Amino acid sequence: MKNNDLKYDYIIAGSGCAGLSLLYRLLINPVFQSKKILVIDRVQKNENDRTWCFWEEGKGLFESVVTHEWKSLIFKNEDFTRQFDLENYRYKMIQGKDFYDFVLSHAASFENVTFKNENIKGITSDSIEASVETEENIYRSQYLFNSTSLFNPNITEENSLLQHFTGWVIKTKEATFDSKVGTLMDFTLDQKHGATFMYVLPTSPTEALVEYTLFSKSVLPKEEYQSALTDYIKDNLQISDYEITHIEFGIIPMSLAKFERKSDAFNRLINIGTAGGYTKASSGYTFQFVQKNTAQIVKNLLEQKNPNPEKSFDDKRFEWYDRTLLEVILSGKMEGKEIFSLMFSKRSPEAILKFLGNESTIWDDLKIVTALPIAPFMKAGLKQL
Repeated sequence: MKNNDLKYDYIIAGSGCAGLSLLYRLLINPVFQSKKILVIDRVQKNENDRTWCFWEEGKGLFESVVTHEWKSLIFKNEDFTRQFDLENYRYKMIQGKDFYDFVLSHAASFENVTFKNENIKGITSDSIEASVETEENIYRSQYLFNSTSLFNPNITEENSLLQHFTGWVIKTKEATFDSKVGTLMDFTLDQKHGATFMYVLPTSPTEALVEYTLFSKSVLPKEEYQSALTDYIKDNLQISDYEITHIEFGIIPMSLAKFERKSDAFNRLINIGTAGGYTKASSGYTFQFVQKNTAQIVKNLLEQKNPNPEKSFDDKRFEWYDRTLLEVILSGKMEGKEIFSLMFSKRSPEAILKFLGNESTIWDDLKIVTALPIAPFMKAGLKQL
């Protein structure tokens, strides 16, 4: 029989980037070190299952686990190559296992935190509390922070693209890479499946992450990713002797479907991470949006407000931009390669990153938007209002 009397102050459902970021932010604040916190996931996070890349100014909360950072980046297609030095931002990489180990090691010293590896069957709430049911127990709390897919909207080919990728970390015997320069987007690839590009992010003279990335409506057979990576490393990077030390595959939704921040009428279920819409719909970037969200949740709790941040005008503005860009691509009016190429050929890369990071002003936005053709974006923007 299930134990129905297991009560906590906060439950975090899902122990990925969003769940563990929130946990860490709670634990570094003395106010929450006496709160009973449950973190529940079907598996323990102990594998290097993903890599997060993002840009930020200065030192971040997780600076100690940054694998590498780049001040200089490259954008290229068949017509031009643009290498640029970042003035304020740094482009950074964090590996999943380093992040998990860091947070879990920190949390191990706190008796107020409980970890459970159980399969979640359902999440509900009422005016008094939220609860999560597993195959073994029912757990209750004042607030429940969900990063599982239980409340995700329906993703279809009509309303979404998928950002899907396979990345290889390769190691060479000889010094091959300039570890100070990363390739952000190389569009000199066949675009038959949709927007298709390579990342090349060297972490040392002999090691780099090479990632084949596509924005399209469906994933490819495994062999196509392998073939594309093999050809690119041989033909474009001119490398024939290398070892693959790590492989990762991922799928990120880029969708017009609405990922809601809350999943109940009582404001006790708060969606975080991708579940709460914190994966940027137009680019797939997640890590920094998760950090801003979890920081706001903790701030709200400290101010004794409901932890779920209300959408600001700026939040809605950037959502509209994302939906407009997706509408343009989904409607076939322009291709992703063309859009990014126009932006990087006509505008400051630092300004583009500021725009893509939801940190630009309306005046900044106008400068970016005027690099693009008015008609398709105007039509798509009006449709998404």
